[in-house]
Amino acid sequence: MKILTWNINSVRLREPIVLKVMKDMEPDIVCLQETKCPDELFPKDNFEKLGYSHIHVNGMKSYNGVCILSRVPFVSTDIHHRCGKEDCRHIAASFKGFDLHNLYIPAGGDEPDPVINEKYKHKLDFVDEMTAWFAGRYSNDNPVVTLGDFNIAPLEHDVWSSKQLQKVVSHTPPERERLDKMLGSLDWEDALRHFVPEDEKLYTWWSYRNRDWKKSNRGRRLDHIWVTQPLAPKLKSHTILTEARDWEKPSDHVPVMIELDL
Repeated sequence: MKILTWNINSVRLREPIVLKVMKDMEPDIVCLQETKCPDELFPKDNFEKLGYSHIHVNGMKSYNGVCILSRVPFVSTDIHHRCGKEDCRHIAASFKGFDLHNLYIPAGGDEPDPVINEKYKHKLDFVDEMTAWFAGRYSNDNPVVTLGDFNIAPLEHDVWSSKQLQKVVSHTPPERERLDKMLGSLDWEDALRHFVPEDEKLYTWWSYRNRDWKKSNRGRRLDHIWVTQPLAPKLKSHTILTEARDWEKPSDHVPVMIELDL
């Protein structure tokens, strides 16, 4: 079972490269964030032609939006609203053997102060709410996957310079502490760090502002896949498709995929 996550930054604009990844990497399930597309305009046809006939979307015009494209049938699907907003940031699907949650955690704006920056407060509140919700919804022995653009690089080597980014939203102590609590909510296994030691640099995002992103390599690991402990022994491999950042009209995020031996 191959499960892929990707913040695509407009599914209609970047449909060709999503199709390319589907053909080349052959994931069984594809989870996209920041689709920026109302449900009625979602480009289902070409995905269905590739065999992804099970499609669960929750989108809006110009902002946010999440979807799950699957070759595997759904048992059920859900849309969840967080922090009193209906802003298309959390959808779920149950499959035979596990539940899957696709999250697009708020970016949080520029100022890391919840008093003066409502976007940053929303981000912290969102993570707090997810932490409590997961703990209330499941027990540690339930097989669950959660993934997506968490917009937080929690570990020292998830960023190019932890020292310089302490006050930069995505790597501030309040965000990192909250994401660590969310990780503990079900004793989640960080699937990428299952394969890559914490003292090695690991990135999934490079800013559009870096003209030569490869040379400067000032990346951050904002995209995550977590599995609960019943699934952790089944982790087989991971892929971070760094080369996708160099494609024509790329997203600033790259595809991240794990393979589970189910």
